Amino acid sequence: MAGKQVIPSSKLISSVAKKSSQPINRCYQCHKCTGGCPVTFAMDIMPHQVVRYVQLGLEEKLLESKTIWQCTACHTCGSRCPNGIDIAAINDALKQQAITNNVKPALPEVRTFHEAFLASVKNNGRVHELGMMLAFKRKTGTYLQDVSLGLKMFRRNKLRLLPKKIKNRKRFHTLLQGEKEG
Repeated sequence: MAGKQVIPSSKLISSVAKKSSQPINRCYQCHKCTGGCPVTFAMDIMPHQVVRYVQLGLEEKLLESKTIWQCTACHTCGSRCPNGIDIAAINDALKQQAITNNVKPALPEVRTFHEAFLASVKNNGRVHELGMMLAFKRKTGTYLQDVSLGLKMFRRNKLRLLPKKIKNRKRFHTLLQGEKEG
């Protein structure tokens, strides 16, 4: 008996290609991205498979995977790819799609960290580590975990009490919203 035939979905390809600015259709599955990725041991879908799943329109499997949240965005995949495909950018697009679709994350703590990071950047124009970590700890309820590390970082002036904001916040928020500047 033959297996179920998968019909590729151009809808997912075009959506992810647009959001990530990556040439997804150029991938010919050479596996160089997977061969160089330092975190494949923690992934349920390998980097080359992420691109293939997008090509095949397997959105549900991608959005429910650990891989999109495990990617450290080190960009090793993109540097090794003969076609310049940056899978970290594809994973970022898939994370945003998972959030938009309200998909239950495979790794809730990683998604919470991601959201705290983005909120910090939106509020300040750059990440404020202390504020981001306080928001993360508040959402996860892990108040005392990593306190000793935080105190060491604070003593070495690695954590600022107050955020350092960017100069032209109005322009930043305009760019963040995707509006054209006038």
